[in-house]
Amino acid sequence: MSGSLWLKPPTTETPLPAIPRPRRERAPGRAPGPAAATTAPGPGTQTAPSPAAAPAAANGAPPHPAGGPPRPAGGELADDPLDELAERLGGLVAVAVHPDEIAAVLESDGMTDDHIRLTYGRADSFELAEDLYARVERRHPAPEAPPGGAWHTGLAGCLLRGLVFALPGLAYVLAAPLLAGEQGRFGLPGGTVPLLAGAVTGWVWNQALAHRAYTWLGLGDRPAAARALLLGAPAGALAGTVVALAAAAPGETPAALFAAGQSVYLAAATVLLVLGRERALLCALAPLAGAVPAFRWDLPDLLRAGLLLTALTASVAFAGFVLRPGARRGAAGRGGPPRAASLPYGLFGLGSGLLVLHAGIGDTLVSGAGAVIALTLSMGPAEWLLHRFRGESLTRLRTLSTAREFRRAVTGTLVLCLGGYLGVLVTLTVAVTLAWPGAPWPTPPRLVTLLLIGTVLWLGLLLQAFGAVLSAAAVCLLAAAVQTLEPAAGPVAAGGAAAVLAVLTCVLLVRPTAHRV
Repeated sequence: MSGSLWLKPPTTETPLPAIPRPRRERAPGRAPGPAAATTAPGPGTQTAPSPAAAPAAANGAPPHPAGGPPRPAGGELADDPLDELAERLGGLVAVAVHPDEIAAVLESDGMTDDHIRLTYGRADSFELAEDLYARVERRHPAPEAPPGGAWHTGLAGCLLRGLVFALPGLAYVLAAPLLAGEQGRFGLPGGTVPLLAGAVTGWVWNQALAHRAYTWLGLGDRPAAARALLLGAPAGALAGTVVALAAAAPGETPAALFAAGQSVYLAAATVLLVLGRERALLCALAPLAGAVPAFRWDLPDLLRAGLLLTALTASVAFAGFVLRPGARRGAAGRGGPPRAASLPYGLFGLGSGLLVLHAGIGDTLVSGAGAVIALTLSMGPAEWLLHRFRGESLTRLRTLSTAREFRRAVTGTLVLCLGGYLGVLVTLTVAVTLAWPGAPWPTPPRLVTLLLIGTVLWLGLLLQAFGAVLSAAAVCLLAAAVQTLEPAAGPVAAGGAAAVLAVLTCVLLVRPTAHRV
């Protein structure tokens, strides 16, 4: 031990002769006792020392009992030394939850039982700790608020992500004349099948790749995350290209080439979004703003192709720039998360992507595209509301004291966040309808189906954020399979999936243990 923290060196060489008694207040109106009368002489009077003190005074020793401290002037009793100790250790005693904590502090300070008996009149450190615990009022500090971080993301950043999610849709506006052809398969326009096949492949692969890279980032190894993206992004682009070319029919070669470029863009965008370079991706997509005049005027094919290639080239260049740390030696990290852990996230990307595609198959191509644009733009506010729900839940976890109060508060927060997202989705649908020339108003059944799909997506993302990704992926895949096999049962499938996810959310996320960090 390095020494005592609070003990002071004794002021006298001899210990107390007896246990000190607490000072008592004199009763009102009570006359002073003989001791007080004899020890309070008037001016000019002299008091003879007592016989017991006379020999000591004659030898020059102080007039007090042998081996004892000097008697206080005026005959008053000495202060209880426990008061001074309670004041000195008040901060530690006030936050203790049991007297044994105080006893441990006293013993670690070097207080022995002999010292405690002689100085404080208690048998041992445990009895002294109990007296201190009873004497000092409890003042437990309030839990500290969690530092700003992943669950305190600002709205501006989430809106920016929603914008970069939706801007690639302008590429389809620019490429529409280039992809025009004969009627395609399954009653869809020509070239639609290879485009959808490449897009779904990219969604599945990049969702799993993003999870693996985010896992590395969570471990604090950014170079390893960049290394995973450096290896996985080109592989995803190649997989999407191969699937699109394999799904292309004769006469759909332009669509297959566009799908190949789409796969390359999805890989580059995944890199930039995972590494937090949304602004760089926005700058890369700026040339696609040239599609706005294409809504009313016909643009030359050369200009359309130039804008598309410029945006694609800029995206790849920015992605390659931010992946430089992953090219260094030793960036792969040690061990790492298992690759199989990312598979459920890819399956969730498959199910949610198919649901969005079904939402885009409307009565007309314009109405379907408007629904997809609204869903895509809503992903930014959806992400912010997910952060909002997590932050509010952590606040309730700190401030509420019973599990019942926590369940009620979290359920209310869940309803508010989900309702807010659906309100944003309706607003965006109306805005897209007003901005798109000649777009028809969505019918009530179509609007209800869109809101059900939005509910499935938001609740699925919420469960995924809390680790229940297998349940969310299974429900989304089942609903997408039903819609694919029986398109007329789309509203029923979306409604059933929304109900199941709502029940799972209420069962899993109202428990306080689900929100521990």
